[in-house]
Amino acid sequence: MRFLSSSTQIDFMGKRKLAMGFSTLLILISLGSLFTRGLNFGIDFTGGTIIEVAYPDRADLGRLREVLTDAGFPDAQVQYFGTSRDVLIRIAPQEGRDRATLSDEVLQALHAADSAVEKRRVEFVGPQVGEELTEQGGLAMLYALIGILIYVTLRFEYRFSLGAVGALVHDVIITLGVFSLAHVEFDLTVLAALLAVIGYSLNDTIVVFDRIRENFRRMRKGTPESIMNASINQTLSRTLMTSGTTMLVLLALFFIGGEIIHSFALALIVGVFVGTYSSIFVAGAAALELGVSKADLMPVAKEGAEADNRP
Repeated sequence: MRFLSSSTQIDFMGKRKLAMGFSTLLILISLGSLFTRGLNFGIDFTGGTIIEVAYPDRADLGRLREVLTDAGFPDAQVQYFGTSRDVLIRIAPQEGRDRATLSDEVLQALHAADSAVEKRRVEFVGPQVGEELTEQGGLAMLYALIGILIYVTLRFEYRFSLGAVGALVHDVIITLGVFSLAHVEFDLTVLAALLAVIGYSLNDTIVVFDRIRENFRRMRKGTPESIMNASINQTLSRTLMTSGTTMLVLLALFFIGGEIIHSFALALIVGVFVGTYSSIFVAGAAALELGVSKADLMPVAKEGAEADNRP
């Protein structure tokens, strides 16, 4: 793996107070939005109606969305299901409208636009299922963070584990805050993206921590702050190359991947951007504020090692 040369000397840790203040501001804004506006949960969490229809030829999803909007369903989700002739329509529950009547109105609107449409199935997802998914999704994220805390503690040191988990919580809260502020729909694909962001950000942080541990043992002189700066600068090329190439793919998915993965791509774009920032400014800075030192990462001398080395 090729790193930037030692001539790269950006003072990241010298700017950690400013970065921490900026991160705190973003977290407060995100939490404020989450508590006041909440998340725009999709049908996966709120429940609703799922309608599958079939057309003799390729269905025009843009035209179908226009038909449903004119019929009073502007938030309907429309996607291909298997083939371009099979379409899946998701309708969120609406106050004052019975679920059976809701599906009938949708099918009538589709028949009025194209009499060749054929109904395949109609299913109702109850709110109880949505509540269960919300609870299980939150537990999945919590278990992931606990597992990461244990893993980093065993591999490095507890101060590093707290810094890593703090950076991951930072990434998740800000990503959720963006979805809350923008009122973008939050569904199971976004939850999957959040778990992917946790894994991506952790991998980035572990690379930096590995170099910090190596330099703590190798560099005889220097304060913990200067050693962390050197380590982050040495891994900077890897961090930027990985984030940059990942972002190119995500931007392509966001702009030309279609509406069905729009929210998924947005969550990953925000998560990768924030995760890169946190692996540079947040994780190491948090460990530094917790008082990590060279002695914490020095290998433990084995009892009787000196006797073994005697001729």
